Amino acid sequence: MLTESEPTLNYCPDAPERIILQGAWIAHRLAKGQRLAEIQNALNNLRQQPGRIWDLRELAGLDHLGAQLLWRCWGRKLPDQILCTEQHEGLFLRLSQLHPEHYPPPVKARLTPLMQLGNGVITFFRHASDMAVLLGQLVLDLLQFIRHPLRGPWKEISANIYRMGAQAMGITALVGILIGIVLSYLSAQQLRTFGGDLFIVNILGMSIIRELGPMLAAILVAGRSGSAITAQLGVMRVTEELDAMRVMGIPHGFRLIMPKVLALAIAMPLIVIWTDLMALAGGMISAQALLGMSPEFFIYKLPEAVPILNYWIGLLKGVTFGILIALIACHFGLRIEPNTESLGKGTTSSVVSAITLVIIADAIFAIIFSKVGY
Repeated sequence: MLTESEPTLNYCPDAPERIILQGAWIAHRLAKGQRLAEIQNALNNLRQQPGRIWDLRELAGLDHLGAQLLWRCWGRKLPDQILCTEQHEGLFLRLSQLHPEHYPPPVKARLTPLMQLGNGVITFFRHASDMAVLLGQLVLDLLQFIRHPLRGPWKEISANIYRMGAQAMGITALVGILIGIVLSYLSAQQLRTFGGDLFIVNILGMSIIRELGPMLAAILVAGRSGSAITAQLGVMRVTEELDAMRVMGIPHGFRLIMPKVLALAIAMPLIVIWTDLMALAGGMISAQALLGMSPEFFIYKLPEAVPILNYWIGLLKGVTFGILIALIACHFGLRIEPNTESLGKGTTSSVVSAITLVIIADAIFAIIFSKVGY
């Protein structure tokens, strides 16, 4: 009968200290209506009354949920006086083994600071070795492309130039104009104090064309196109497209890596020129508003203030930064493991590493050409 299977908890009439459990103490019976709350309240009251005799022999069924209720009431240990079957004892024995005291202690990191430093050095050289292999494969692919240009991936190159170059013109123009306005505004405030208004052309021209233009373009492209390259290669790894290409005999370097490197090497100098123009335009707007300098005069004085060699240095930086960004993005994209967590970490590492190496490369350029173009 259904009523006979309902879980109950009663006192023995002849011995009030004896608690008799009857019915089916199983999940779907305990969860019916308010039965679970009623039994929980009764057990909470009995928790404060030691010395009870618990009789479980008349139970029609006992599962993990019912055993957990009793186990918590008993203080996570068997009471001194209990009447039950061997099956019940086995269930409570398994519960005792799940007690937090029996959990294994957390594993402590066995790597000492010196070992962590060594691991970092090994990881660095492993990345450097993989980058060297990637660069060597790129050189071989370029030689093959030069020998057989008609078989080259022209569609991939043109598509990457459009995605990495043309589609990046909007954000680079916006950032360039704002940087030009800010730099011109700050410079005008100081130059007006000393009566050197004309030197704003020199400051804006040299700083934007030689340093800020290539650097801003590289950082924006690293965050925009570099992350896209890494994510694209990572998704191809997750979806096993790279393995399918290898099975079909399609080389990754010739069809995936080389088009992206060539596209960024071509697009980055153009983006640098575009960013320079927008930053200078923003500087002219601010100079006219603050100093009353006309755009015609600004354009007239610019060739005198900035030697032509600085333009070539900026373009050389653009090519170098483009190659670095593409290589780093492809390197981390190919290292991604077939899971989403690795994809997120790889994309983040790609952007951070690309921006860091761009800044380091810019510092090297500054040292090498410290006496050139002035």
